[in-house]
Amino acid sequence: MTETTPVHEPATHDLGEAEPLTGERADLLETLAKHRHFLRLTTRDLDDEQAGRRTTASELCLGGLIKHVAAVERNWARFIVEGPSAMGDFTTMTEADWARRVDEFRMLPGETLAGVLEDYAEVAGRTDELVRTLPDLNAAQPLPKAPWFEPDAQWSARRVLMHIIAETAQHAGHADIIRESLDGAKSMG
Repeated sequence: MTETTPVHEPATHDLGEAEPLTGERADLLETLAKHRHFLRLTTRDLDDEQAGRRTTASELCLGGLIKHVAAVERNWARFIVEGPSAMGDFTTMTEADWARRVDEFRMLPGETLAGVLEDYAEVAGRTDELVRTLPDLNAAQPLPKAPWFEPDAQWSARRVLMHIIAETAQHAGHADIIRESLDGAKSMG
């Protein structure tokens, strides 16, 4: 049996003498933090085997969900800065490319819950710093080519951040169902 991994909150960033964030950016960061907390909370006191276990008809497991949310957040944050090249062209993906994406939803051999949570905390810290320092939340980039995006559409940094929040909240709900199916534990209630 592997050790259980407690859920740790990511370290807060030392902003030194910087003014406290207020307004829209503070709201975005607070909302992201809330949904990240509930996603991480579903893994409290679990070991690696439990974090990788499927408990429903779905292919999803808790560790895989966190890996996926971290990967999505990482890619969208890069998109804000680099544009569509950060995400690639989904219309030219090979079967191997799609297989790698599917692996985002699983705990692979050698992966640990602690490692997955640590990666997620690092991604979250970079995104939070981007929210604090981005010159303009209205700055827009064209979306990458994908069958699910409208051709020639653009998203502002603000819209991307709202998408990251929605993705995190949606998967926190999925994770809550998986955890309850695993051992009856609930995040709320």
